[in-house]
Amino acid sequence: MFGLGMPEILMILAIALIVIGPKKLPDLAKTLGRAMGEFKRSAQDFKRSIDVETTVKEFKSGVDIPKADLSEILSNDSPLKDETEASDKDESDSKDQDEENPLENDDSGKTDNTSEQDKIDK
Repeated sequence: MFGLGMPEILMILAIALIVIGPKKLPDLAKTLGRAMGEFKRSAQDFKRSIDVETTVKEFKSGVDIPKADLSEILSNDSPLKDETEASDKDESDSKDQDEENPLENDDSGKTDNTSEQDKIDK
């Protein structure tokens, strides 16, 4: 535990027995045991709280990275807007052309305006 072997522990107990006396030694041992248990629990609670704080910090730093990427993407949205506006403009221009010249873009397959009956009569 503290680098003490069995001979050292026996020596400490013998001195405590002589100094404190046989009547008070069990009460002192009980109090010392409770104090050690409380100290261990406090140390474990402290360790857990440090571990939780470390985990939270790691999680937050992991969230900050994508958050920074998202901020960068949102700040660079002007090229996307320009491309979208250009695409919308091209579409509206092509619709205007279709409305002006509806026969130019008619792909119905009729190139000859003569009817079938006129062809038979010839």
